Amino acid sequence: MNGIYSSDGAALAYSDSGGGLPVVFLHPTPLDRDYWRQLTVELAGVRAIVPDLRGHGNSELGSGLSVGAFARVPAAPVLTMAQLAADVLALLDVLKLPNAVFAGCSIGGYVLLELWRRAPERVRGLAFVCSKPQPDAEANLAKRAENIASARAGETAELFDGMALTLVGTTTRARRPAIVAEVRARMTLTPEAVVAVQAGLAVRADSVPTVATITVPVLAIAAGEDLPVSPWEMEAFRAAPGGCELHLLPDAGHFAAYEQPQTVAALFSAWLRQFQS
Repeated sequence: MNGIYSSDGAALAYSDSGGGLPVVFLHPTPLDRDYWRQLTVELAGVRAIVPDLRGHGNSELGSGLSVGAFARVPAAPVLTMAQLAADVLALLDVLKLPNAVFAGCSIGGYVLLELWRRAPERVRGLAFVCSKPQPDAEANLAKRAENIASARAGETAELFDGMALTLVGTTTRARRPAIVAEVRARMTLTPEAVVAVQAGLAVRADSVPTVATITVPVLAIAAGEDLPVSPWEMEAFRAAPGGCELHLLPDAGHFAAYEQPQTVAALFSAWLRQFQS
């Protein structure tokens, strides 16, 4: 089932399929909820709830975003992790779900950390794929500012072309050359959304202290060919007092769950059994 719900004045899209344990999947930017499609069909006994994040896919960016938080581009509107977490909580309310297990890739994982800070009582477990608790380093902040400048200069297509190449692992590109065009086709953000997302990523909180408060089970899946998120950065999830199961996919890139859906689904299935018993 596909649906639309409202959060803070924006119409947001989601899909809801299967039955059993509710698991909310949050995709990476600049892709949409299709990122999780191949993985979720592999999961049994799971109710897969997969939204398009605000500004992505069929979800509106909305109006009223704050401006000024990203010092390098002070005029940029900012799509904060707090807003995205509020959108997820609104979806849970619409679906009348008191709690769920959550999975997130990249920005999706950053939203999960904010969600834990805001409403831990609604979280049964957290799965992170190619995501990290550390904030942007200086080089990352500079790159965010460059991406914003490119979007404002009308170079969004070129920006997405580069992302499609660099965010897919080198091994996957060699084995499945068509995957680059596949992921590129799912990059449909408007220039305004690109600006807001990049600014939001730049100002996200340092969540390393948050990891030390996570008392629910954690699954962390790192990729050896992931350029934005290194496996050693994801080692920080081992500090979660609820326990962390950490896996490394040596031949996958940043879009690991799309590149190797069966492998990642098998890891998910084994980890999810603790919630289904």
